[in-house]
Amino acid sequence: MSVSPTANRLRQRARPLTDAELASIPWLHGLEADARNRAREALMVSEAEPGDYICRVGRPATYWLGLIDGLLKMSNDDSRGPIMTFTGLAPGGWFGEGTALKREAYRYNVQALRRSRVAGLPIDTFHWLLDNSIAFNRFVMHQLNERLGQFIAAREIDRISDPDVRVARSLANLFHPGLFPGVGQVLRITQQELAYLVGLSRQRVNQALAHWERQGAIAVEYGGLRVLDLAALRRAGSDGPA
Repeated sequence: MSVSPTANRLRQRARPLTDAELASIPWLHGLEADARNRAREALMVSEAEPGDYICRVGRPATYWLGLIDGLLKMSNDDSRGPIMTFTGLAPGGWFGEGTALKREAYRYNVQALRRSRVAGLPIDTFHWLLDNSIAFNRFVMHQLNERLGQFIAAREIDRISDPDVRVARSLANLFHPGLFPGVGQVLRITQQELAYLVGLSRQRVNQALAHWERQGAIAVEYGGLRVLDLAALRRAGSDGPA
């Protein structure tokens, strides 16, 4: 199977992680010493430009991937019908563990919405850690459980007709502290990027953000959003109209 030009570019740009980048990886510090050293030696990071594909449908998985900085979206294969965004991927998030576990080809695309630093752990090292590190197994099990909950929530969002509620629930997913620990309270995202993820126009997203700012759930800042009441975003729509 041929390798895409984007994949070649990403590999050509790959370099070892800096100490600061290693410190930002949530699962690395809890590993046993031997496992941590092996992971540190194997990890690589690359810069993805806006529009670059990190994963493509049908391509074999060679890395388990994590987002150090930037913003990604996970979507279906647009050659087989309308584009459907499954989820956004925010800083601190690692993804593709199910595909890596089964050593399968990707069933989804992952694309950079802005310039992003993407880390990769070679799939053979991923499996070595599974075989030799209890701490790594616990992290992956927790990750799979949280991911399942995220996709159940995404299915619920797809069925919501109220745009304000759609935006609130989508934001709550991006501020998930377990899946995206690098976000903290501020997510660097533009209204257009959020519109791509939610499937609404930028103008309608702007109206929804204004609504949730009036409700005290978020604060719109230059270049991003600050969450003030994550619980309010999560329960949006459950108590009637937003």
